[in-house]
Amino acid sequence: MRFFFTLFFPVLFFISCSGKKGNNAVPIQKAPEIKGADISFLPGIRQSGLIFCNQNNQPEEMLITLKNAGVNVIRLRVWKNPTEPTSDFETVKSLVREIKSLGLKTLITVHFSDTWADPGHQSKPLQWQSLNFIQLKDSVYSYTKKICSEINPEYIRLGNEINDGLLWPEGKLSSNLSQMKNLLKAGISAVRETNKNTKIIIHCAGFGDADFFYSKISDLDYDIMGISYYPIWHGKDLLVLQQSLTSLSDTYNKFIFIAETSYPFTLEWNDWTNNVIGLNSQLLPEYPATPQGQKDYLLRISDLVTKVPKGIGFCYWGAEWVSYKGSQSVNGSSWENQAFWDFNNKVLPVVGAYGK
Repeated sequence: MRFFFTLFFPVLFFISCSGKKGNNAVPIQKAPEIKGADISFLPGIRQSGLIFCNQNNQPEEMLITLKNAGVNVIRLRVWKNPTEPTSDFETVKSLVREIKSLGLKTLITVHFSDTWADPGHQSKPLQWQSLNFIQLKDSVYSYTKKICSEINPEYIRLGNEINDGLLWPEGKLSSNLSQMKNLLKAGISAVRETNKNTKIIIHCAGFGDADFFYSKISDLDYDIMGISYYPIWHGKDLLVLQQSLTSLSDTYNKFIFIAETSYPFTLEWNDWTNNVIGLNSQLLPEYPATPQGQKDYLLRISDLVTKVPKGIGFCYWGAEWVSYKGSQSVNGSSWENQAFWDFNNKVLPVVGAYGK
C-alpha cells in the first residue's frame, strides 16, 4: 500500500488508555492457516512512547495483544535502503526474532525498493539503479537469499502488489514479461535453495485482473496466491470475491489467501492527515463504520475464505497504524480509523475475529 498525505482537521490525540477439499460427505469448517496482521510501523510506534491497552484496559504491548487474540502470522515489509529505519533489513531482522520468540510465524513482504511498491509504483532501489539486467537479476537472488538465510520467514512475498511487474522498467509485465519472470525466478531459486519450508507468495492487488496476471506466471514455482481486497477499490460484492478466489485457485491449482484487507471502526479522524476512508459511500452497506461493524466485516472475510476450497486465510493491513506522530502531524496516519486500537489506544473488538 502507498498513500499521499494532505492536511485535514485536528482532533485531540489521547495518549493514554480510558486446504484442500476433504473427502467427507459433510463439509467441515476449517481453521485458517494464516490469521495474519501487518504491523510494519511497530518500531516507529514504539519510539513514540505511546501506551496501548488490551480489552481489560491494562497496558500491553501490541504484539502480546495480537497473540492473545489469536493472530498467528505477523507480516512485515522490508525495504532495501529506506530513508527511515522502520522497515530496513536490520530492524526487521531484530523484530522477527522477537516475533518468533512468542511462537508466532512471520510473513516478509520484499518490496525490492527503498520505499512503497504497489501497482502504480515499482521503483528500483537507488543502489541498483545503474545495474544491467544480469546484474539486477543477480542482486534479486543474493538479496532474497540474505533475507531467507538471516530472517528465515515461514512465508515470503516476492514483490508487493506486482500487477504490472516489479523493478521497473526491466521487470515491467506489460513491456518486459520475460524479464519480469526471470527476476521472479531468481528470487524463487534463492528461497528454494535456502529454506525449502518457506512458502512463496505471489501477490496481486484486487481480483479483477488477477486471472490475466496469474496466467502470465503459471509456469513459475510458487506456493500461494495472495489477493488484496479493499471494498473501496475492489468492489462491494463479497459473493463475487468468494467466487473469484475459488475460480483462481482452482484454475491455477494454488492455495490462496486475502493478503491485505481492512475496514474502519469510525469515519472520524485523529490527526491532520487526510484518511483514505471517510465517507459512508466507501463502505459496504451491511457493515457500518463502528467497532462492531469492523469486527463483523473481518469475521465475514474469515468465513468467506474458509469456504474457498483452497483458501488458507487472511491478513489485515495497517492494524497498528494509529496516529503515533501526534494530532498536529501533517505526515501522520491516513489509516488510524482502520487500525485495531481506538483513539484512546485501547484495542478494539475486531481482534475477536481471530479467535472464532
